[in-house]
Amino acid sequence: MPPYMTDIAVTEETALRLYRILASILVLLALSAPAGAQQPPGIFSLIPSDSTTEHVLKTEGSADLPYTATAGTLDLFGQDGNRTAKIFYTAYVTKDRTPGRPLTFAFNGGPGAASAYLHLGLLGPRIIEFGKNGNDGTAPQLSDNPQSWLAFTDLVMIDPVGTGWSRAASDDVAKNFYGVNQDADSLAKVISLYVQKNDRLNAPKYLVGESYGGFRAAKVAIAMKNSQGIIPSGIIMLSPFIEGRFLANSDDPLSAALQLPSLAAAEMERTKSFTPEKLAEAERFALRDYLPTVAGAAPTGEEAEAFYGKLAGLTGIPKDVVSRTRGLVGDVYGKQMGGPGRVVSPYDASYAVPDAYPEDAYGRNDDPILEGYTRAYSAAFASYAKGELKFSSDMTYSLLNEDVNRRWEWNGSPGGDARALASASTDIRDLLSVIPSFRLLVAHGHSDALTPYGVSRYVIDHLPTQLAAGRAELKTYSGGHMFYTNPSSRAAFLSDAKAFYETKTVE
Repeated sequence: MPPYMTDIAVTEETALRLYRILASILVLLALSAPAGAQQPPGIFSLIPSDSTTEHVLKTEGSADLPYTATAGTLDLFGQDGNRTAKIFYTAYVTKDRTPGRPLTFAFNGGPGAASAYLHLGLLGPRIIEFGKNGNDGTAPQLSDNPQSWLAFTDLVMIDPVGTGWSRAASDDVAKNFYGVNQDADSLAKVISLYVQKNDRLNAPKYLVGESYGGFRAAKVAIAMKNSQGIIPSGIIMLSPFIEGRFLANSDDPLSAALQLPSLAAAEMERTKSFTPEKLAEAERFALRDYLPTVAGAAPTGEEAEAFYGKLAGLTGIPKDVVSRTRGLVGDVYGKQMGGPGRVVSPYDASYAVPDAYPEDAYGRNDDPILEGYTRAYSAAFASYAKGELKFSSDMTYSLLNEDVNRRWEWNGSPGGDARALASASTDIRDLLSVIPSFRLLVAHGHSDALTPYGVSRYVIDHLPTQLAAGRAELKTYSGGHMFYTNPSSRAAFLSDAKAFYETKTVE
C-alpha cells in the first residue's frame, strides 16, 4: 500500500460533517470572487456581434436598388432562461420599400446544410460562378447578381443549428434541435423574432427551401401558424424532398416510374437531343407501360426484347444491364449511364466524371457535384461575409454537417428507416385548406435523379382539386438538383418566381 493511503473507517456522521464543511468552503469562495467574474468563454464567444452594411444592387432592366445587409445572430432560450442557441442569418432589406413588400425566409436542407447554396447560388445580391463550364470550384468568382430576388422581395437567409455559424450551447443541447419537429419549431421562433425585432408583421411572408428544405418549409409554415401566430403567404420548394417513401427507393415500382423521366432527360441532355416532346413521351411511357410491367411478372420473349430495348434507349443504360435488373435501374444507373469508366451524379444524372473505382460493381465515388465544385460555397461565403458584410468569425463556416444528418430524428427516431415514413403532403393540404390565399410553387431540374420532379408532380396531382387549382404548380428547368447553377435556368426560374409573388389568389 502506498505510504499516503491509510485504512480509515468513515462513519455516516463523519461523512455528513465533511460534506457540510466542503459546501461552506465553496460558498465562501463564490462570495469572495471578484465582481463581474465570468465563466470560461464557450462556443458563443467565437460568434461576433451583428454587422450592418450599405450596398447598391444593379438589376436587369431597372434602376439601381440600394439595400441594407445585416449579418448577425438571433438568440434562442430554454425554459430555464439560459441561452440554448445562436442562429446565424443574413438579411437584405431594400431602402424606401413600398408598403406590403414581401419578406422571404430561405434555408437549405440536408439535414445539415447551410444556406450558402441558395444565398450565393440564386437569391442574394452577390453570386458565385464556377468557371466558364460551371463546374470548376478551384477559383470561384464572386460578382453582382443582376437576377437576385431582392428585386421583388426582401430576403432573410437562415442557417439552422449546426450549420453555417449557427451553434447550440453544447453538444448535449444540440440534440434538442436535430429532428423534424424540433427544427421546425426553432426556425419558426427565429422567424418570429426577426419579424418582431424589425417591425415586419404586416409584410407578406414567404418561405423558400431546397431539397430537405422544401420538406422543412412545410413543417416550419405549420409551426409559424400554430406556435407563433404568423400566417405564411406561400412556399417555394426547390428540388424538394416531400415524401420519404419515394427517396432512392430503387426496388419500388412506383418510385422507379416516377424517377424514370429524370433519367431519360439526363440521357437527352448528354446526347444533346432534349426536347419537351421527347420528355413528355418518356413521362407517358413511365406510367402507362413501364410501371405495370415492372410491377407485374417479368416479360418474356419479344415483349421483353421490346420493353428492355425501349428502356435502354431512354436511359443509355446497356440493354443487358436493364434486363438483368428487370428494369429497376435505381441501383445501377450511377455506374452505367455515363459510359465505360465514368459515373454520374444523382444530383444531376447528365453530369459524368471518370470513375475513381472502375473495378467495383457498385459506386464508391464521391459525388462529383455535392463533394465537388459546390463545396467551394463554404470558403466563398466566409470570404464574402468577412470582406463585404464585415462579419468575421474564427469558427469554420459549416456548409454540410454530416453529424447533424446522422443524428437527425425522423418521426421520433434517428436513421434512414424512419425517414421513409416522413411526409409533408398532409402539411401542404392543411396549409392550402385553412389559408385561402396560400400558394405553392415547386421547381425542379429535369435531370435530378435524387429528388425527381416526377414525385412532386405525383404529389400535386393527388391533391384535392379544390385545394390545388390555381394555387399549387410545378415548374421544371434544364439541369439537376441545383439547376440554378445553369444561368439560363436561373433566369427562367427568376421570371416564374417573380410571377408567383405578383399573382394573387382568387377566392
